[in-house]
Amino acid sequence: MKFEKMQGTGNDYIYFNLFEEKIDNPSALSIKLSDRHFGVGGDGIVLIGPSDEGDFSMRMFNADGSEAEMCGNASRCVAKYLYERGLTKKREIALDTKAGIKYLQLFIDPQTDTVQRVRVNMGKADFSSRSIPVISELSEVIDQPLTIDEKTYRITCVSMGNPHAVIFMSGIDALKLDEIGPKIENHPMFPQRTNVEFIEVIDRHTLKMRVWERGSGETLACGTGACASLAAGVLNDRCDTSVTVKLKGGDLHIEWDKVHNQVYLTGDAHFVFKGEIPD
Repeated sequence: MKFEKMQGTGNDYIYFNLFEEKIDNPSALSIKLSDRHFGVGGDGIVLIGPSDEGDFSMRMFNADGSEAEMCGNASRCVAKYLYERGLTKKREIALDTKAGIKYLQLFIDPQTDTVQRVRVNMGKADFSSRSIPVISELSEVIDQPLTIDEKTYRITCVSMGNPHAVIFMSGIDALKLDEIGPKIENHPMFPQRTNVEFIEVIDRHTLKMRVWERGSGETLACGTGACASLAAGVLNDRCDTSVTVKLKGGDLHIEWDKVHNQVYLTGDAHFVFKGEIPD
């Protein structure tokens, strides 16, 4: 079974081409291969395949085997894979995900014919408690208190096709994220668990972010989380509608077209290595 390791802003996954490979149990495979000591190592696996609705499909599984709806960083890597491995020469790709069709715009270096950046239409930011979902008497959870271990955090809940709890605070570098992250991820108010973003505002155009990803733990980046954080920041008047989000793995540029409620993510994508798993 052949695979390719790729990363976008440090968010690393193991990619499989379903046009060539057959995978019967992707959940178990993700648990096995994501282990950074006994496997390949990664935040999960991504399956690239055909689609009746879009040009191609993407399914992704977290390191704990759970299937996620969408990943902005992974979708950029999928675009690079499709173009540079010769599955398409389109520069605009409709990618079928569990969060719906996502439209990818590829920026190509004319000299090397390689993908340098990808801009993803991540769709709408949804604040509806029912849609996220989050259990609350409020129709939208915006800057509401959540107390964990006698400390109160102000959370804003957003869906980018998957659930996010965004917290604005200072001193995020000192956070013991491995302690607080799981407690918020698995809080009873989130029936499908949640991703958690801790955001420090640098200025109106710059956010600094640490993220605890549902099913994977702390990662170097989260594309949907960066998008959710911008939307939450605008709603709480902490930033403008176009920002650079600074993550441990690098920078992402996020824009929110509030008129049409469409969020756009632009960033890099890189091959790391390829390999083959013995039968």
